[in-house]
Amino acid sequence: MVWIRVQNLLCPERALTCCWCFTAMNGGIPVNVHNSTTPIGEKCTDRDLTRQWKSIDWKKVRSYVNRLQTRIAKATREGKWNLVKRLQYLLTHSYYAKLLAVRIVTQNRGSRTPGTDGECWFRPHEKMRAALSITCERYVAQPLKRIYIPKPGKDTKRPLSIPTMYDRTMQALYTLGLQPVAEVSADKRSFGFRLFRSAQDASQYAFICLHHPESAQWILEGDIKGCFDNISHEWLKENIPMERSALNQFLKAGYVFEQNLYHTDRGHTSRWYHFTSSSQYDFGWNRGHPEQRISRYESSLYPLCG
Repeated sequence: MVWIRVQNLLCPERALTCCWCFTAMNGGIPVNVHNSTTPIGEKCTDRDLTRQWKSIDWKKVRSYVNRLQTRIAKATREGKWNLVKRLQYLLTHSYYAKLLAVRIVTQNRGSRTPGTDGECWFRPHEKMRAALSITCERYVAQPLKRIYIPKPGKDTKRPLSIPTMYDRTMQALYTLGLQPVAEVSADKRSFGFRLFRSAQDASQYAFICLHHPESAQWILEGDIKGCFDNISHEWLKENIPMERSALNQFLKAGYVFEQNLYHTDRGHTSRWYHFTSSSQYDFGWNRGHPEQRISRYESSLYPLCG
């Protein structure tokens, strides 16, 4: 019988990661036996991360993030764009904002759908490890996974691009800094991809405008064909106030379909941009004519005519 002691070459200073092996002869057939303590150490680490995630005071986390968002909204209203940029940097690099971004992503309905890396964060220690690994330095976005889903009531299908969990968290993190800017500067009659607004709010606004006897008698419907698939990257870079390097990574990530990588030179593949771009649109529909009644939802607009 031969005893062999094998140390962990990747981390020799950890005494718990050593492995004892021996080779025995059983009727001339070698038999390998392993007795490793590595899983025990890993389980201890996972328990620590689980305890740390479960002990987070989410009320305190939201209070900190909301306080910074309020300051960003105030600076946006006053036109202090340098201050907006500094506050957004402070928010996107804060520990609490990263925790909240991970929680938002993991509580989403699509959190069980993996991206191109096949990863999902289900357990508390996975969420905590992800929050500690989030960094904005040298960030490189991974290509999105492209699938096609049927349109309701139609025979055609529409594309759906799925980012990795890490990229979703980065998008949620920067969205926290963009939300106050969008809510202050966006059109009040826009209801698509807005906080605490929905299609029902757009219907209610139309009802308020139409229920009087002297109200408009006609409703026109306009739609920008392929709006999100053809929007200019240069326009987004000039009009969305966020870190240029991160925005460029989001726009140029590309997507993978049937094991082929496709680059994106225009438009955007992630649903996250529907919020950031549609909330920032200002085509001047009501500029100088506040009495005009126009409701907008996503890329569609509904002028009310007499």
